[in-house]
Amino acid sequence: MAIIEVKNLVKKYKISEKENGILGYIKHLFHPKYKEQIAVNNISFNIEKGELVGYIGENGAGKSTTIKMLTGLLTPTSGQVVVNGIVPNEKRILNNKQIGAVFGQKTQLWWDLPVIESFKLIKKMYEIPDEDYKNNLKKFTKILDLKDLLDKQVKNLSLGQKMRCEIAATFLHNPKVVYLDEPTIGLDILVKENIRKFIKDINKEQHTTVILTTHDLKDIEEVCDRIILIDKGTIIYDGEKEVFKNKYGKHIIAEFIIQNKNSNITVETIEEEFEIIEENETSIKIKFNHERLTIIDIVKSISKYCEILDMHIQEEGLEEILKEIYRGELIND
Repeated sequence: MAIIEVKNLVKKYKISEKENGILGYIKHLFHPKYKEQIAVNNISFNIEKGELVGYIGENGAGKSTTIKMLTGLLTPTSGQVVVNGIVPNEKRILNNKQIGAVFGQKTQLWWDLPVIESFKLIKKMYEIPDEDYKNNLKKFTKILDLKDLLDKQVKNLSLGQKMRCEIAATFLHNPKVVYLDEPTIGLDILVKENIRKFIKDINKEQHTTVILTTHDLKDIEEVCDRIILIDKGTIIYDGEKEVFKNKYGKHIIAEFIIQNKNSNITVETIEEEFEIIEENETSIKIKFNHERLTIIDIVKSISKYCEILDMHIQEEGLEEILKEIYRGELIND
């Protein structure tokens, strides 16, 4: 049985329509007009225990609205949400005890208290057994490098330090399901890597179900096995990450290390169709459609203008694939 069941979920909002200026305000006061906006449009999906799911889409696609309905913060207009046997908006306190959540820059730590005191309060709120609390605190302190932060006031922490503490606080009570909304926003590379590793380690050890929404698609690449892509309130892809990349990743990125270049390689001077991403005297980076061209075709074209010393090839990443989808170039079915 799935730990999260979403069936025909819909969320609609009423948005006021009024003319500009004082006259428009007065008209709206006596004869208000509204238009209906659908944020989430009849979506369905199941998530099994222990899955790592990336829930992705552009701004306004419906990601945060979905997460708020899953956590019980919003009541659906219609449809059904069940999380570990509980309807979130009907039994919010019971639901909150079995989930954890990080919402970008919104903190669950007490601003003026030392971090350890916030953790102690969380222990009481969630009624965490002493042994579980001690074990988790010890483990999280080591993995997230919190030793020097526990006695500091939250307001004196840097963004990266605070987010590491937020992540620890979220997992402290051994939640069944964790929702992470932009958990690495604004963080440096090392902190991001530590948080990604922590999420994967806890998932492996505790089989915690994690739903991750983020614009940093490196998070999705590194952490998630499955992605759900939502656009304008509708799910347009739900499946394995690698299947998605294989299906929609039409391009290859190739970087050539060169010397003795006799002229610039421009669109006008080549016969093959590929995009030059970057070009200088020692290297050329290009993108090409691997269904139309092979790397041999590319090498033949480039070698007319320079001597190739070495080359590096990589598949198109999620970010590039999604840009093409958002431009309407890939998904039409």
